[in-house]
Amino acid sequence: MKAHQLEPKLKALRLGGMVESLEIRLGEAEKGELGYLTFLEMLLEDEIARRAQKALSRRLARARFEEVKTLADFDFTYNPKIPAATIRDLATGRFIARKESVLIYGPVGTGKSHIAQAIGHAACRRGHEVLYAKIPRLFADLGGGHADGTWESRLRQYLKPDLLILDDFGLRELGIRQAEDLYELICQRYQRSSTMVVSNRAPQDWYPLFPNPVLAEGALDRLVNSSHHLSEFDSC
Repeated sequence: MKAHQLEPKLKALRLGGMVESLEIRLGEAEKGELGYLTFLEMLLEDEIARRAQKALSRRLARARFEEVKTLADFDFTYNPKIPAATIRDLATGRFIARKESVLIYGPVGTGKSHIAQAIGHAACRRGHEVLYAKIPRLFADLGGGHADGTWESRLRQYLKPDLLILDDFGLRELGIRQAEDLYELICQRYQRSSTMVVSNRAPQDWYPLFPNPVLAEGALDRLVNSSHHLSEFDSC
């Protein structure tokens, strides 16, 4: 039997990874480089690798990162105050398994968004579902839900991910409806999944952004007091 005769059967079984590498593996086997079991094992590994890559591509697409950022791309040497060891530990994803949250804050232009997206990218590679959203986009989306009656279904999209990254928090004061939306989001994700908030302001400066101090305390006390803090993003 020729390799091309197997291709329809492999495609019918959705074994596309085997189709792509079949000729190569057959060539190796015919040269005596692979035994029967090794030949089969290599084909299975090709299929597993293909499926893992496709799954990763789907997770990255769903994450909606602005750019592909990784820790390998980040220059830790430009600022010795940046907690490199802590960041690398967060990139292992253990905090997601523990359903812990992370706050990253400091001045503009110090790499906070890069670090947040890099940790998110690493989480995707480890099989976690991630969603990245800038706060204005989040409020615009949920605000649209209030307008057309789809608020609950839209909110659920932000509750589903293992890690939700909220960037650009604290750029301006919140309206009452925005504060209520953020309260619901934080409270429903609390101790159920991980949330990462990126801001130019320190957490103690977040409370006055809320029009209602009760909402501020209800939301932020849960988030601020139980999260990992990355704050050593001082300008050089």
